[in-house]
Formats: sequence, structure tokens, C-alpha cells
Amino acid sequence: MTEPARAAAADLLRGLEDLLPGLRDLYKDLHEHPELSFQEVRTAGIVAERLRAAGWDVTEGLGGTEKIAGTGVVGVLDGGLNGSAEAPVILLRADMDALPVREETGLPYASTVTATELDGTEVPVMHACGHDVHVTCLLGVTDLLAANRDSWGGTVVAVFQPAEEVGGAPKMIEDGFPDRFPRPEVCLGQHVGPAPAGLVGTRPGAVMSSCDTLRVKIFGRGGHGSMPEATIDPVVIAAAIVMRLQTIVSREIAASRSAVVTVGSIHAGTRGNVIPDDAELVITVRTTAPAVREKVLAAITRVVNAEAAASGAERLPEITPLDELPLLVNDQAATDVVLDAFRGLLGPDRVFVLPSTLAGSEDFGHFGTTLGVPSVFWYFGGLDLADFTEQDLLSLLEDGVPATLPSNHSPKFAPAIDPTLEVGVRLMVAAASAWLAGTPAAG
Repeated sequence: MTEPARAAAADLLRGLEDLLPGLRDLYKDLHEHPELSFQEVRTAGIVAERLRAAGWDVTEGLGGTEKIAGTGVVGVLDGGLNGSAEAPVILLRADMDALPVREETGLPYASTVTATELDGTEVPVMHACGHDVHVTCLLGVTDLLAANRDSWGGTVVAVFQPAEEVGGAPKMIEDGFPDRFPRPEVCLGQHVGPAPAGLVGTRPGAVMSSCDTLRVKIFGRGGHGSMPEATIDPVVIAAAIVMRLQTIVSREIAASRSAVVTVGSIHAGTRGNVIPDDAELVITVRTTAPAVREKVLAAITRVVNAEAAASGAERLPEITPLDELPLLVNDQAATDVVLDAFRGLLGPDRVFVLPSTLAGSEDFGHFGTTLGVPSVFWYFGGLDLADFTEQDLLSLLEDGVPATLPSNHSPKFAPAIDPTLEVGVRLMVAAASAWLAGTPAAG
């Protein structure tokens, strides 16, 4: 960490201790009142009000469609040391949406919220992925940037994004984001994860996998459950497809490569004695290389069509792409700068270079890719260190999260408020300071 960046980070963190009690209360409030993707109205209102109160130039209502009102919020603030046209511009991002998950944490501030999905389905809602942590941390950072405005130079674009779980970043971009706000030199983002609080990790290059979501509709011929010979049973076809899909990774992808094919949703029929006319699967695919992605998607099409044909289906299944997230790629030079800043903040023993691309996916990369600028995305721990055994800690990087601990998207995922919020704020400030200290750190 350069001396100017270290000094800038120290200046920007002035007042953090006084902020923390309010940030803890804010986090509990956001956790207790989660909102589904594209429905983050209350959260967006809290964000916009807080940014305005701190002196940010605020734009609301971004990322909508013809049928959905936008809930994205963007704040822009210039530093007090801006004395040249070359003052850097950086983008800081947090995502706001929650998941259709029923909370089982037992916390006093646990969510009991239910809401209606865009398709009309009523579901429980929970911040099971830690986006409430992300919003709280970035609001802490924006408060500090405003309060210590005379300590930094440049322009900060703070992005509070809706619907990360279903690809909200492209919607903000389609809503004119590149033309409506200053073009950044770097995009910075972070995600809380199931590692001990106080640890952080990232890597240059591909840091998170690409993701494709497909809906498969299988067409059979319905009839009475007692006379299957007079039908073409789409449930049996669906079951065969689910099992056959498992062989794509195990038998068609080299051991040196990685891919995941998951059937996360299957729906068919209404009664036990009625064979339905059709069945529906929703499949998610994670890959870490374009060639592997193409091979897996082609294999899915082949398997789906072949199983339908083998069962005598009179119509080919419909395969509809729902979402597509590209590989999230960290810029080498910018990642080196951020890792150096983290080592200066936490010490080298708490900062890790991830050994491989994570299987999860993120739409954060759309900002940097669209704008043609570097991106850096990192993971920081959010669980109590006491929950980890010594062996858990030794194998965390190689073997992943211990099965005994809840991970993101689990109904039991509950980040420890302390020190997670404080560390999340400090990490974002340290990374931002590498550019805001006076001269751009990397381009």
C-alpha cells in the first residue's frame, strides 16, 4: 500500500467508530425487511435518503423495464482535493435484493416477510446472500467519503443495484447508465461469504464463473394415472433428463476443467392420478471457460431432445434461455493494487489469493465490461471465527466451506455483525483510497 494511499485511507476512516452503532441498527433493519429482485422500493428509499442527507447528488429509479419500475440508486460525489482535470473517477457497487427463502436463523431480527414474485407466486423472503451487509457497508463508506471530503480527490459513483440474483446490472446499463454518469477508471465491488470475519480473498483473472439459466418445457400426452400406456408421460421424461444431465460434467468435461449443471426447479401435474400434458425444468449452468460453456450447453440440448425422442414424445421440448451472466474477470494490475491495499490494512496473513475461479456467478462485471474499464471484485468473511475448527481453517481454500456451516443462500446464513460490518467498510475504503489518494493507481 503506497504511503499516500495509506494516509488517505486513515483520513477517510475518521469517524468510523461513531458510525458503527448506527450501521449495526441499519443492518438489522434491512435484514428484517428484505425485498425481492426488482421490488427493492423500501431499501432504495433508505439509500437515497441517506445519500442526500450526506450531500451526494442522487439519481433514483434506474434499471426498470416497461413492466417494472426501476429501483436502482446512484450517488455521485466529488472530492475536496479536485484540482485537475485528471482527477480519478471510481465506481463502488452494492446489490440490494433478497431471495425467496424462509429464514431459519432464529435471530431476534430475522425476517418474517412474505412477498409476491413477478409471476404472482407468494414466497417467503430473506437476505440469505448478504446483500444487506453490502448495502450497509457501502452506506458506511459513502458517509465517510462525505464527512471527510477534504481528504480525497476525484469523483466517486456509488451504485446501489437492484436484482443481482436475476441480472439487474444489465437493466441499469440499458437504462442509460454509461451516458448518465461519469465514466470510472475502475469498478470496485465486494461480497460477504462463509469464511471467518476478518479474512478477504480475490484473484486476478476469472474470479467467478459464467452462468446460464435455461427453462425446458417437455411436451407429453396426458391421461389417467391408471392407463399410462395411453399417454406419453412428461414426468418420466423429465426424470430421465434430470438423471442424464448429471453425466455431462462427469463424462464429457475433462477433469482439469470445471462445470456445474443443476436442475433447481421441476414442475408437473396437479393430481396423483392424472398424468399431465407437460413438465417444466429450470436448469442453471456454471462454467469457467467459453469452450466448456459451449460444450455443456450443446450437450444439454442433445440430452433433452434425445430423452424426449426415446420416450416417443410427438413434439421436441422448448429450451428457453432466461439469464446469462458472463465470466467475472478481475483486471491484473488493478487487482494487484487492491490486494496490496488489503495487506496494508489487515496484514498479509489475512489476505488470500484464491486458487481457482469460484463456481458462483455475479452480474457486477457488466459495468466494467460495458464501460471498457478494469474491475476488481473480492470476497470477505462474515462468520464468527469461533464457528471454525482448526481443520476447517486449514482446508477452507482447498476444500471450500465446511458442511457444518451455512453458506450463502442457506436459510441459516447469518453473518456476524461484528466485526463483519466494520471490516467491510474498511476494505472498501482501503481499495478506493488507492485511486482517491491523488493520482490514479492503475488504469
